[in-house]
Amino acid sequence: MDKDAPAKAIIVVALVAVVCSSLVSAAVVLLRPIQLNNQLLERSRNIMQLTGLVEPGQALDDANMLALFKSLDIRIVDIDKGEFDDSLDPHTFDQRRAAGDPNYRVSVPAAQDLAKLGTRSRFAAIYLVWKDGQLRRIILPIRGAGMWSMLYGYLALEADFNTVAAASFYEQTETPGLGDQITRPDWLAKWRGRKVYDDLGDPVFAVGPGRIAPDSPAAEHRVDALTGATITGDAVTSLVYYWLGPHGFKPLLNRLREQPPTQAATAATGDS
Repeated sequence: MDKDAPAKAIIVVALVAVVCSSLVSAAVVLLRPIQLNNQLLERSRNIMQLTGLVEPGQALDDANMLALFKSLDIRIVDIDKGEFDDSLDPHTFDQRRAAGDPNYRVSVPAAQDLAKLGTRSRFAAIYLVWKDGQLRRIILPIRGAGMWSMLYGYLALEADFNTVAAASFYEQTETPGLGDQITRPDWLAKWRGRKVYDDLGDPVFAVGPGRIAPDSPAAEHRVDALTGATITGDAVTSLVYYWLGPHGFKPLLNRLREQPPTQAATAATGDS
């Protein structure tokens, strides 16, 4: 075949494409377990900092962190029914992916879509923290639209299902130095002890307005506003309202008050 023939050029291009695609496919297959392990490790660190089982500043290597995380009492919740569901594996369930899956997603009514989700998963993985057989905390996943991005976080409540034990936002791309203040440990520390419901059982937790004096009546339910980031602060208020409301985890929390859960056999215990 003439070395300058068009057919030869096409064959060379085709062979290069096949080789490259094979290398990419192989890399994806080989790297997938590593990616999944890294995702699990990051998830475990986000959760464990809210459990009270790891002391502030305590250093745990990856293996011990994963072991402690896997020993948590993780449950799948049917959000709409407000009850636990045993049909899904809590260790592999992907709530974010489920929110886009026709088999698992539900539309959020516009009047209730304070978090601007559009759709959410019917199910969620939650975490129960125990000590000496007593429930100490419940950790709930929360998310909602911020000014520029979707905000992903967790909210930990004490066993009264009303008092904030801890909170975190682990993923966001808000304005640096302004909206991203939601990740500041000192600001999140102010959440602790705040009540998320009023005496009628309605969600009332809010960010701002302005600085909240510690001895003011507002301090029971509010935390300081974020300087220069009013929109992001309002978004945090809205997403908390949604997830603690009737289309979020409120039915579950009401049920748990009436029918307290029992500890799973593999649940970890520790100080809160």
